[in-house]
Amino acid sequence: MNRYFTIILNPIADQGNAKKKISLIEEFFSKNAVNFKIILTEGVGHATSIAASCTQIPDQVIVAAGGDGTSNEVINGLMLNSNPSASSSTQQNRLQFGVLPIGRGNDFAFGAGIPSDLTESMRLLLEGTLYPIDVGLITGGDFPKGRYFGNGVGIGFDAIVGLEAAKMKYLHGAASYILAAIKTLVVRPKAPTIEIFYQGRQQIITPALISIMNGKRMGGAFFMAPDGDMSDGLLNLTITHQGTRISLLRAMILYMKGKPSRHQGTITGSAEKISLKVLSGSMTAHADGETICVAGTTLEIQIIPLALQLITIRSLA
Repeated sequence: MNRYFTIILNPIADQGNAKKKISLIEEFFSKNAVNFKIILTEGVGHATSIAASCTQIPDQVIVAAGGDGTSNEVINGLMLNSNPSASSSTQQNRLQFGVLPIGRGNDFAFGAGIPSDLTESMRLLLEGTLYPIDVGLITGGDFPKGRYFGNGVGIGFDAIVGLEAAKMKYLHGAASYILAAIKTLVVRPKAPTIEIFYQGRQQIITPALISIMNGKRMGGAFFMAPDGDMSDGLLNLTITHQGTRISLLRAMILYMKGKPSRHQGTITGSAEKISLKVLSGSMTAHADGETICVAGTTLEIQIIPLALQLITIRSLA
């Protein structure tokens, strides 16, 4: 099949370093006689509108070139034009998706089995397998009609860390998230009281952090769902209860080691749908690093099984 690659590239990803990769991308695809075009995004939401406008063109692969924010916007563009009533084979053949991880965190790409090396990830676009992946949907906060996500949702400590990391223009990758986590740990914001519903359970919790994952990793360094599988039809849930600074520091270290369940103040589980309602205080939340709410009161998160076809390795587990 003679596929056409539309590469949606965020030139300011990774603090502008993504723009420096354009010539390498052009050289690779030209050398391999591939039909392609590169479209540069011009602001927030532009990647979504570009992706949405491309979904009706057959035999096309829509590629997100940037970080997690770019991948998130492209996923939203693809999903907004999807047809849930269509047969899975018809829908998935139309929504072909690829990723070039040239951003800061690249957590979605990591969980999806995309190599971090640019040349290897471009080669994968040409030689990889179309593999169905799940997509998450979060409703509430600034998105009452919902926003899709590929990697995961963070609530509380995780979301506050993301906001702080975004302010650190002088640091790249995991370093900005680790420093932001330390800063947030020192401040230790007051945790809200939340009523959570999942898998037929109802609990009242006071969490420092809630992580709801489709992928494996957050913030370039924190493995919130080390065994996450993007095609199992489930969200992986991690709840770390509010504790002392030392307890939270221990939790962070275990996240980085990929062993969140070993923390005494942490519980884990999985679900197709999770509902959250604040009883006191408020929630700060993000999806794929994009702010969902700063003072939210209700959120609903669900998984949409096998919603997109991603070019990747054969197994994502």
